[in-house]
Amino acid sequence: MTWLPLDRARWPLAALLASLAMLGAAHGFERFAHLAPCPLCYTQRQVYWGAAAIAVIGALLQRRGASSRMMFAVDSLLGVVFLAGAGVAAYHSGVELGIFPAPDTCAVGAADQTLSGDLWSQLNAPLAVPACAEPKWWFLGLTMASWNAIISLSLAALSLVCAWRGDRQADMAGMAVR
Repeated sequence: MTWLPLDRARWPLAALLASLAMLGAAHGFERFAHLAPCPLCYTQRQVYWGAAAIAVIGALLQRRGASSRMMFAVDSLLGVVFLAGAGVAAYHSGVELGIFPAPDTCAVGAADQTLSGDLWSQLNAPLAVPACAEPKWWFLGLTMASWNAIISLSLAALSLVCAWRGDRQADMAGMAVR
């Protein structure tokens, strides 16, 4: 597995960058493409925030000289979190495709709201929530939730590979001693 330049010690920083990139992409779609997120979209984002927090802790532990066992635990935990994210995204994709029922927090088909006129009176008005079952973006035949499931599953696999791979620097040091 020399094709992968990541190991147990380096993965938390890479996982942090991947999590921040996914959050940045989600916020970019919301801000620039005007795609309002549904409740399941927010749940998918929470998984990345959790992974980012774990990755920061792992990077700090690694910097402080954490043991290989501790880094194995951090990388394994990242794998579990990303796997949970893949599960949430796959469920959202299934809701979009009509395979699973939408949760109660998802609207059936809320219209876009625009603010105009007297803003003060609109503060008490109910806020329209985008429907989870209506995909707003497709690419290569897959929805955003489907792509997120694929990416989360890939990040989970990388986390577990890096956890089991060991510490590259320790392996290199062991080879130099022989």
